[in-house]
Amino acid sequence: MYDRKTWIILALCGALIALNIHYSAKNRQDQQAKELATPEAVTANTLPATAGNPSSALTVETSPPPTSEELVVLENDKVAFQLSNIGGGIKFAELKDQKNVGETSQVQINRHGSGPIAGLVGPGEILDNTSYSYVAKDSVEGESAVYITKLSTGIIVRKTFTLEKSDIPGKEYFLRLELVLENSIQSNFDISQYDLFLGSAAPLYQKERPTHTGIFWYENGEMHFNAATKFKGNMISSEKSIITSASDEVIGFAGVTDQFFTTVIRPEKAERTRVWGKPDLVTLNDGASALNAVRGGISLPSVSLEPGRRLTLNYSIFTGPKANTMLRKLDNTGEMGEGWGDVMQYGFFSPVSRLLNSILNFLHTGLSHLSTHESWGLSIICLTLIVRICIWPLHAKSTRSMKRMSKLQPIMAKLKEKYADDPNKLNTEMMGLYRKYGINPLGGCLPMFIQIPIFFGFFRMLDYAVELRDQPFLWVDDLSQPDTFAHILGIPINVLPIVMAITSALQMAMMPKTGDKMQQRIMMFMPLMFFFFCYNYASALALYWTTQNIFSIGQTWFMNKIPEPELVERKGVAKKSWVQRMAEKQAEMQKIKNAGGNMRDVTPEATKKKRPPRTGG
Repeated sequence: MYDRKTWIILALCGALIALNIHYSAKNRQDQQAKELATPEAVTANTLPATAGNPSSALTVETSPPPTSEELVVLENDKVAFQLSNIGGGIKFAELKDQKNVGETSQVQINRHGSGPIAGLVGPGEILDNTSYSYVAKDSVEGESAVYITKLSTGIIVRKTFTLEKSDIPGKEYFLRLELVLENSIQSNFDISQYDLFLGSAAPLYQKERPTHTGIFWYENGEMHFNAATKFKGNMISSEKSIITSASDEVIGFAGVTDQFFTTVIRPEKAERTRVWGKPDLVTLNDGASALNAVRGGISLPSVSLEPGRRLTLNYSIFTGPKANTMLRKLDNTGEMGEGWGDVMQYGFFSPVSRLLNSILNFLHTGLSHLSTHESWGLSIICLTLIVRICIWPLHAKSTRSMKRMSKLQPIMAKLKEKYADDPNKLNTEMMGLYRKYGINPLGGCLPMFIQIPIFFGFFRMLDYAVELRDQPFLWVDDLSQPDTFAHILGIPINVLPIVMAITSALQMAMMPKTGDKMQQRIMMFMPLMFFFFCYNYASALALYWTTQNIFSIGQTWFMNKIPEPELVERKGVAKKSWVQRMAEKQAEMQKIKNAGGNMRDVTPEATKKKRPPRTGG
């Protein structure tokens, strides 16, 4: 039997042991939280996901993160990045030198986003708007911001956003993201269950075409773009709720875009990840109809994170204008990887658009010293004149060919009357007539064929020329928008397209009359077609087309002052051309067919006279 003293001593020893165990565990937890909150410790302890020696259970800061939204601003001369603790990402990026159409407010990238850029997205593409703690002691005021939290899955997340410090083109629009993940549970965790949110892209103004807005990704050297309209489906396909990339492809970067601005998230190293996009609807103004928008995400790499292990991932986040010159320079530096220039989405005529944009910016650099107010409009006019001067020789040759063609009209009228019932023979004779006088029937169309890639290249270039936003010229307030002068019965009166249509009609009236009446009517209809095409488009395109028309009128007037070309027969053209021989052969086959003959027997051997069989003697 133990006496009372013995029991008291045993009880005190037990209490001391219990207290020691309790405070030792608490000290270990506090020390581990401190190590996780220190950037140097995270970097030093970054290990491959397959490494062993798991550490003990981890915890984050003892005080719970705030539930109300708190913003931290990282800014430079061009962008103010508004970071939110809800979701731990970029709530929006405000561009200081870009205003909304017809407003005084600044453009805010991701202003319609359902969550912050670089926020985490869980399974089912559902945003995880967990509240993060802002680590003030680790953040560098005005240059970086650090957020940390523990997700419901048990994964500890630390995000460090830092303003870009390297001297790269467009560095003001970049943020560096260091993403640290630590597994605090007792089993492996596949981090590819989470995605980084790309944000949301929506039209900037009510009349913007929905094809401008979309999601894209750069995969194995090729850009993939899906407009917001692709989610609607069509006559042969059903509506899509999601668009995804192939899961086994290497993705260089991904982003969402509107007409002039884009968000891009680029991993430090291209990985086999998945990109997804979903449709959204946004309303820009009260009472206005809803517009198509898109949101998306890029998954984290497929890595199985062992218990107690940490993994560091680095990303570059771009939120800024789609400026061709800047993006091409990023490609040339190589520091930020390749594919930046393809963000412009110029399409099939991309080489033409890139060249024209480079020349336009070069001209603006010089002209801005003469006039800051009219410089961009003058640059478009000068670029148009340069293009027209370069194709002057082709246009002059085309005009002479058309004049010679017009002199053949009386002869061709007689041929049409003579061979009215034999179109194949008529075609053969007309070919012989062209060859006899050395006329190329397509000569008058050559400049038009040359202008097709130039026109569409100009069209695409001006379509995405963020340089023209909010730039005035004469009565035009914004070269990227229609030059609406007034409204009559709710109909906008746009001056430049009207001037363009008038000058186009004058140009057509001065051209030599060739072809039949139907062809001439089609040519006269073209000014009306271009009028409707350009009426509600950017005034920069109407300015280009009007300048071209005025130049062509002057060029045609000058060509009319040159002596008329003579219609002279060419010497040494007795031998029929290959086209003529083929046309005659076709006519001969048609005659045999009309006479009830067998087309299979119409061969050079079959048309020869057969020899009678030889007999003896």
